[in-house]
Amino acid sequence: MSRKIIYIECLLLLMLTGSLLWHRVAPYPSDSANTNTATSSDAPKYIKWVDFDVTSDAMKMALQLDMNSYQKEVHLDWIDLLAYLGAKYGGDFSKYRSQDMKDFAEKLQNGESLETLTKDMKYFSYYKEAYGAVLGGMVGLYEIQVPPSEVPASMLTESADGEENESEQVWLTKYGLKAFSPIAKNFPYTDFDDFGTSRSYGYRRQHLGHDLMGQVGTPVIAVESGYVEAIGWNQYGGWRLGIRSFDKKRYYYYAHLRKNYPYHKSLKEGSIVKAGDVIGYLGRTGYSSTENTNNIDEPHLHFGLQLIFDESQKEGNNEIWVDCYELVKFLSMNRSETIKNQETKEYNRVYDMKDPVINTYSQ
Repeated sequence: MSRKIIYIECLLLLMLTGSLLWHRVAPYPSDSANTNTATSSDAPKYIKWVDFDVTSDAMKMALQLDMNSYQKEVHLDWIDLLAYLGAKYGGDFSKYRSQDMKDFAEKLQNGESLETLTKDMKYFSYYKEAYGAVLGGMVGLYEIQVPPSEVPASMLTESADGEENESEQVWLTKYGLKAFSPIAKNFPYTDFDDFGTSRSYGYRRQHLGHDLMGQVGTPVIAVESGYVEAIGWNQYGGWRLGIRSFDKKRYYYYAHLRKNYPYHKSLKEGSIVKAGDVIGYLGRTGYSSTENTNNIDEPHLHFGLQLIFDESQKEGNNEIWVDCYELVKFLSMNRSETIKNQETKEYNRVYDMKDPVINTYSQ
């Protein structure tokens, strides 16, 4: 009888271990979407964890290959390039070599299919979905205003006397990076990789974001187009904003905003924002249950990125926050220029943008 009990206990232990390994090592999504009616046997399987270890150098190279091949016979998708290397390195980009990406890109351009080149990579589909969740809204077609000096003379409008009108801005259609750094252009900041460090206010926990130290009042920028999902006071984050991407996979969290004037006056819950818009101002609020309190020693923006593969992950123990240090380094190549309205004291972007994704999801 005792042997039978031991056998049953071992079997249960193996089943539990297998379940944990599935969640941590092989978190592949399924086609099932209804989480409310699923039973334990047919519950949908979705990604439970992402370690985003991609370097800014790898992102820059993948982006350049993508842009250079746009509208060519073989268009290289930057997420495919990064997912291939993720599968090759087991997600560890300390092994990154630019030649590995060049070799893979060359094979694709020479006619070899993505399916053939990745057929023996067990986790390629995982990395493709995981990296796609992080980067999926950052590259594509868009229209943006530029100064005439950046436009070929043949495209400039002419004034009545036949001279180029250099006071007007010109709209250009572009393909490429349409996401922005969270800190406005020409405003200084310092940062380091602080993801996962210890925090003790309220209770001991990990730091699930990236801090950018700067001056109070520095304009904070929307990284990606989306809508305001949360706005207001939180005792940990102070005045904070939560902006959700239109595909709902990314939740951008901006915290410790300025006392008394934390947000751009146009914003409220549900507001649509464009990538590059001014959304708020850097400050040092938070660490207090009393609203509108400065209790952070050093002014900084806490910038966080949460991935959401299923709405059950939005809040609670199943949240997925990724390290944004390398991502912010990558985005620093595209910083939104701003100008201050001396009457309202509000900052606005200098060069406006039209993001097609806004119209797509609005419809």
